[in-house]
Amino acid sequence: MKLNHYLHSQLAITFFPIFLGLYFITSIVFLVRIASLTSVITMDFIELFTLYSYVIPQIIFYTMPISFFISLVITLAKLSSEYELTVITSFGLNPVKILKIFLPITFILSALLIVISVGLIPKTKFLTNQFLTIKKKEANFNIKASEFGQKFGDWLIYISDKNDKVYQDLKLFKTENKKDQFIVSKTAVLDNDKGNLSFRLIDGKAFIFDDEEFNQIDYESMYINDSIADGKMENFENSYLFWKNKIETRTDLDDLTFFVLTSLFPLISIFLIITFGYFNPRYEKNRAVFYSLIAVVSYYVLIKIIGDRILLHAIYIIPIIWISGTYFLYSKTIQKEY
Repeated sequence: MKLNHYLHSQLAITFFPIFLGLYFITSIVFLVRIASLTSVITMDFIELFTLYSYVIPQIIFYTMPISFFISLVITLAKLSSEYELTVITSFGLNPVKILKIFLPITFILSALLIVISVGLIPKTKFLTNQFLTIKKKEANFNIKASEFGQKFGDWLIYISDKNDKVYQDLKLFKTENKKDQFIVSKTAVLDNDKGNLSFRLIDGKAFIFDDEEFNQIDYESMYINDSIADGKMENFENSYLFWKNKIETRTDLDDLTFFVLTSLFPLISIFLIITFGYFNPRYEKNRAVFYSLIAVVSYYVLIKIIGDRILLHAIYIIPIIWISGTYFLYSKTIQKEY
């Protein structure tokens, strides 16, 4: 039990600096992308923070597997360079038993990554697209005071003054079915309900007339609805139905494959961790980080080459290939020595 605690504490000491460093760098990349949107739409600090919160699952997903894998390798390599693994092995703990100590936390991590990637990321991407669509629709609607020829959907619109989303002395006019419609309002408030814009007119009159009749309506409150943009947002109920629909329509299957295989990377690379982490500092140099980076790049290249071609079949084929190959490497190196 004390050994387990010691090994886990050594992993934590290595993991958190690496993870937080990668998280910070990746966050900057996403923040730059978010900031670039301000050239198209206007956002306050709260809206910027909301948009950033939607990309946190993606940042964790992209940084966590690599951070954990490299941290485990560095932890074992550090123990090897300080002869601690040699002492631990002399007490009867061979590499497989060391492997079993880290296996539960590795399994939990991979399961958590699957939940984040398959469960949370589709939802947060939908929320991001919904947020941007709403803001773009609102940005497209830019009525200026005391200017003629402006439109709100089918309505010609004129205002004398505005303060944020509150408009003063609003006038609307349109012709429909050979009838002219003219509306005046002392005050109007622009509402944005998930991209559907509407005017709430307060205290005014509406006139409907043609060649034969003239009608006048006095009102205290009236709504004029219109959707400025034509874009339609895809509905999102839950992640299960989302991926079920993708599988049935055979769209974005490469994303599903990438999410699952990336989540499984720490778990199916467990033999590589032992292979790279174990070495005799008297006869060998510490090349753990170099080998780890090669392994990470090789795995992602494998996903790209095979995963994009065989799609869902890659979810079981690539792990089998990877585990078989890494175990073969382990058996030819560390297993013989220890």
